[in-house]
Amino acid sequence: MIRYGLAAIALACTSPCLAETLTTDQIVSLNAMGLGDEAIIAKIKATNSRFDLTTDQMIALKKQGVSGPVIAAMLAGGSSSAAPALSMDSPDPMVPHPAGVYLLSERGPEPKMVRMDATVTNQAKTGGIFGYALTGGLASMSVKATIQNDSARVKASTRPYFYFFFDESNASDGRTAGTWLAGTAATVSTPSEFTLIRLIRKDGRREARVGSINIAGAKTGVMDKDRIAFDYKMVRPGVFKAKATDELAPGEYGFIYALGGAGTGGAMTARIFDFSVE
Repeated sequence: MIRYGLAAIALACTSPCLAETLTTDQIVSLNAMGLGDEAIIAKIKATNSRFDLTTDQMIALKKQGVSGPVIAAMLAGGSSSAAPALSMDSPDPMVPHPAGVYLLSERGPEPKMVRMDATVTNQAKTGGIFGYALTGGLASMSVKATIQNDSARVKASTRPYFYFFFDESNASDGRTAGTWLAGTAATVSTPSEFTLIRLIRKDGRREARVGSINIAGAKTGVMDKDRIAFDYKMVRPGVFKAKATDELAPGEYGFIYALGGAGTGGAMTARIFDFSVE
């Protein structure tokens, strides 16, 4: 009876007891008390129990009244319901990270990931209005998205590497929704949905040309000549490694997305993951 009482206490104890490891004898005892398969299996899953059962041990457990589902749960082992911890700076892309864009920084004694926060454009401007009016629309009038500050917080080398962690990378633990839902972007799943651009410093801010209007018509989005080519490859589902095709000159840059639609040709909905090259 004492043995059965201890088993009942083990089943009812609170979080400090969750680190315990069950034994096959305890499983037999819990079963003998008539607790039922569901309770026993829940206990196995709530602990760090691991059972390396031989065929003879499985037969012995069955003879002692342990059910097939409980034996199967023992073979599967306990599993923690808590999601694995996310790292903000581990340089290993196999380690779970919160969804976002990261620079692999080699500043300091060891490389580390630096998360690049998205900067939302806070102003849309038009340029070249005088030339547009003077030439009757032959000269183009440009639309520019602007972001605050004349330099980015994240500093990079001339040949930086970047990692894109999308929601799919953490799909197994349920952390999948909401990270990229902003502006006009319903879902984002590959770096191909981003454009790498160079930003122009001007009067304490940075600008990106995202539209053009002349007598021939209007264009919305980053102009072809303003795009910077970059390559990427999948490291694992939901994680991509990227780098610019050519060495980047010193200046201000950013990965821009969510540009289509809304005010001023999308300039007011753009989000830019900005960085400086020194």
